[in-house]
Formats: sequence, structure tokens, C-alpha cells
Amino acid sequence: MAFAAESTPSRFSNPYLSGLDISDVVPAITTQIKRLSVDDQLALLWYAYTEMGRSITPAAPGSARLQLAEGLLNQVRAMSYGEQLEFMRDLAKHNDTAATRAYGVLSANTKLAFWYQLAEWMKQGIVVPMASDYQISSELEQAFAALKQMDMGQQITVLRNTVIDMGVDPLAV
Repeated sequence: MAFAAESTPSRFSNPYLSGLDISDVVPAITTQIKRLSVDDQLALLWYAYTEMGRSITPAAPGSARLQLAEGLLNQVRAMSYGEQLEFMRDLAKHNDTAATRAYGVLSANTKLAFWYQLAEWMKQGIVVPMASDYQISSELEQAFAALKQMDMGQQITVLRNTVIDMGVDPLAV
């Protein structure tokens, strides 16, 4: 299923968000995304980044110091599709590996740019693409619809909140 870009409605139609004050929307959607299955979280990131320039705003990848993640990106690029998918799942599950620890030390903006690069490589076939038979859950549809309804700053904050906690912070282990 593809998501279509829509104009921003004046209120959120997501039942999870009904009755929320606008200031509560970012934490509510962040929580909603973190409650998704690991594969749905990864799918949401894929859909969010492939919608860049339409309904989801780019996370200014040029502003992040992506060169700090270059070594890790090169490792991911050298992995097989199966290993790439396992790495992304390990990030979302907070599994403690050398690669998830390397990700854990990156800044929030670098993590945003890291996922942007992965999405670009997915489109190019360098990183494992989204499975053609992937079934989108209703929870993922709701979370993505709510994300698309947000303004640019809220979108970036939700994406940052989603990717910042992924991986393993080696200082906290």
C-alpha cells in the first residue's frame, strides 16, 4: 500500500490522538511509533523518508555531520541484504552489538541523516529494499497519517525522537 500526500487538516483524525492538546501531539505520536512492531517502526522510517519533499519534510541531512557516521554507513553498505535488515532490527530492538554501539554514539541530527542515507540507498538498491509483500498494519497507517498531518518542526521532532533512542549507548551499558 502506498501512502498519498494530503493537505494538512485542521485537527487530527487519528483516534489515538483525539482530544489531545496540540502540545501533546509530538509525545503522543512518538509513543505511538515506539509501540509499533520493530518491522513497522522500520517501515515507518522508510515511508517517512520516501515521502520527503511531499508530505514529510526533509530532516536537513546536509546540516548533520554525516561524515561521523561514514564508517558505520560503509559497514552497512558492505553487508548482505539479510545482514542489513538484521542490523536495522538490532537498532530498533536495542540489541547490543558493535554496530549498534557505533550508532548509539552519534548525535541526534547525525542519526536523522543516517536513516535518510539508508532510505536513499534503499531506493537505489544498495540497502535491502522494503519487501514487496510487506503488509502495513492499521497501527502503522494511523501513525504515518498522524505524522503527515504535523507541521515541519513537529515532524522532525518525532523522527528525531524515533531514531535517537535506537541502538545502544555504550556509556549506558
